[in-house]
Amino acid sequence: MIAHNLGYPRIGSHRELKRACEQFWAKKITPQQLQEAGRQLRQANWLTQQQAGIALVPCNDFSFYDQVLDMSLTVGAIPKRFKPLLDEPTAYPLALYFAMARGYQQDGLDLKAMEMTKWFDTNYHYIVPEFSADQSFSLLSEKIFTEFDEARETLDTLPKPVLLGPVSYLLLGKEKEPGFDRLTLLDRLLPVYKQILGRLQQQGAEWVQFDEPCLSLDLTPHQQEAIASVYGQLRQQFPNLKLLLAAYFECYGANLNLALQLPVDALHLDLVRCPNQLADILTTDFVQRPTQLSLGVVDGRNIWINDLEKSLATVRQAVAALGADRILIAPSCSLLHVPCDLSTETAEAGLPSELNQWLAFARQKLDEVVTLVTLSQEPDNPQASALLVTNRAALQARRESNQINRPAVQQRLRQLSEQDARRASDFSQRQAIQHDRLRLPLFPTTTIGSFPQTDAVRANRAKFKKGEKTLAEYEAFIRSETEQAIRWQEDVGLDVLVHGEFERNDMVEYFGELLDGIAFSQNGWVQSYGSRCVKPPIIFGDVHRPEPMTVRWAQLAQSLTDKPVKGMLTGPVTILQWSFVRDDQPRRDTCLQLALAIHDEVVDLEAAGIGIIQIDEPALREGLPLRRENWDTYLNWAVMAFRVAASGVQDHTQIHTHMCYAEFNDIISAIADLDADVITIETSRSQMELLDAFARFAYPNEIGPGVYDIHSPSVPTVAEMVELLRQATQVLPARNLWVNPDCGLKTRRWPETTEALKNMVQAAQTARETILEAV
Repeated sequence: MIAHNLGYPRIGSHRELKRACEQFWAKKITPQQLQEAGRQLRQANWLTQQQAGIALVPCNDFSFYDQVLDMSLTVGAIPKRFKPLLDEPTAYPLALYFAMARGYQQDGLDLKAMEMTKWFDTNYHYIVPEFSADQSFSLLSEKIFTEFDEARETLDTLPKPVLLGPVSYLLLGKEKEPGFDRLTLLDRLLPVYKQILGRLQQQGAEWVQFDEPCLSLDLTPHQQEAIASVYGQLRQQFPNLKLLLAAYFECYGANLNLALQLPVDALHLDLVRCPNQLADILTTDFVQRPTQLSLGVVDGRNIWINDLEKSLATVRQAVAALGADRILIAPSCSLLHVPCDLSTETAEAGLPSELNQWLAFARQKLDEVVTLVTLSQEPDNPQASALLVTNRAALQARRESNQINRPAVQQRLRQLSEQDARRASDFSQRQAIQHDRLRLPLFPTTTIGSFPQTDAVRANRAKFKKGEKTLAEYEAFIRSETEQAIRWQEDVGLDVLVHGEFERNDMVEYFGELLDGIAFSQNGWVQSYGSRCVKPPIIFGDVHRPEPMTVRWAQLAQSLTDKPVKGMLTGPVTILQWSFVRDDQPRRDTCLQLALAIHDEVVDLEAAGIGIIQIDEPALREGLPLRRENWDTYLNWAVMAFRVAASGVQDHTQIHTHMCYAEFNDIISAIADLDADVITIETSRSQMELLDAFARFAYPNEIGPGVYDIHSPSVPTVAEMVELLRQATQVLPARNLWVNPDCGLKTRRWPETTEALKNMVQAAQTARETILEAV
């Protein structure tokens, strides 16, 4: 029986990768220094896994930005606009690589970044490959081979290279021109994969892990045939390489028979998301074949300790049918989605001691995997048996804890009705009332909420947390920053202002810290995209709002200006999706508890005189189940949660929401059901393409299509934004359009923010002059 891992967090226990990348982008360190920082992180990760007892340690799971972008660079899938950067004479062309991710605006070039979207139903974002009908592929990057050699020199055993499978790679991309199917490119792409395998085999690789997460989706017969063809060809050409095929986040479903027939040496199962599929497999003739099973029994997506006895029962079921030599034990998916190491937490972290014993981060999950292997093979092993006893006691303590259950919250949830999720009037009536009250111009301008978190903002927050500043001193600083932001927005000419969110560390963490039933780690960081790391709340009990969370700062900002200021909230679905959620009750119930807490805040904001309230739900699409058969169940309670949060106000109060980086076509009906008065969305990277879904649906409410990409340091011109607005008016009524960035500005710097927003306001004024007659 083998203990293995599918992937490990790349950011470092203290976000070392984030700091190195940002220093490199700021030209404070050289490419060589960035590469060295990456090498040190990789080596530390490999040794951590080996020392824990992992027999098959993954390599090539490290990335400076994103593993899908890495594969695009590896196979030479470089969009034509980036070709001027292809001449960089290095084995890992960093300028080209980061330009594809972040855009490039220097040396006379203005290159737009590639699109970014969510990795399945996670909060991790990947860079979307771009394909054209004449697409060619070639082996461009040496990253895979360099890191294999590094790992082989570091470890006592051979590392296991991890590759994103060719079919999933193509399906995760998009066609940049009509008239062809990107899957037709497979015959051009597969030779590069064969070249990669040939090189790895020459280097001495024994196992290679192919991630084909598309096998968790609803695949067409043509797509299934492509999978069968790929692995048939790879097996024929590389009979001596051991291929491990991994899908995760769901069952194989209708793809199960295909997966079981593939000529691979091991098949990975996500038995956390889909525990019943093992029993289905063990009733087939698979038991008669030599293929091994990788049992993903340790949750790679959440931070609760494993129920070792339950997992052991699963392992023993598989061993009884297949034999121990056909079993591998692993996390359910890559550990990329959980924090690095619980041992870095201190007593000052804010985690209750009782809660700490219920948690396992990536490092502890390795121990759980190894413990399961040991207990399966040596039931009387003293050390492993002691861990089993400790595990059993911790689980029992969690079930009996009085920190989890709040009868009043549960009672309020039971009393929720459909009426609690309805506004008083429909949108057409509300729109007229709101327009009369707000008196905004055509193409009203606003931002999504946050302004740059400067070094001064971060330093003052850090000093306050360390006790080096008093609460009064810290709040005086926040008041000053807020007033400056209001005055600056007035000077720029924005129509609807925001307070800037200088008091907030993160759009979810801030609210989590103010709600009961939620706890926070000190170093529980996970990667969201690139250098952007978040520290998800830990929802461990019934959620309750003990007091108003944002009213004071919203009131302050509104008192400083005659222009409307938006109250800024994070929606219940997004708080749920971007948290580590308790696994002892349905996610629906936890989400509706959050909705009730946000509802109370919305009502208080309205009572305080805030006439526009934004409830951000960027994670609504992210939570959609991977299989369509499960969509309606999720969307019903997700939509209800938003409406419960938003429906306590009068018709004259305008409710906004914000979404980004999602395929809106999939959920456009549900978005309409939210009944938000205004939705702001990301459309800049797709050149307004996402608006087509709203146009086809005849979306009735108001929309703010993002006119510039805040995830790139590039500053858009007035002409570029006017052109995007012109495109928007081709598909939607001008009276329903707002002008805004595509996301919050927290991660940007003031110089680029200032220039971009000035251009945006000018673009709106130009659009009013040029489009007014048509309206």
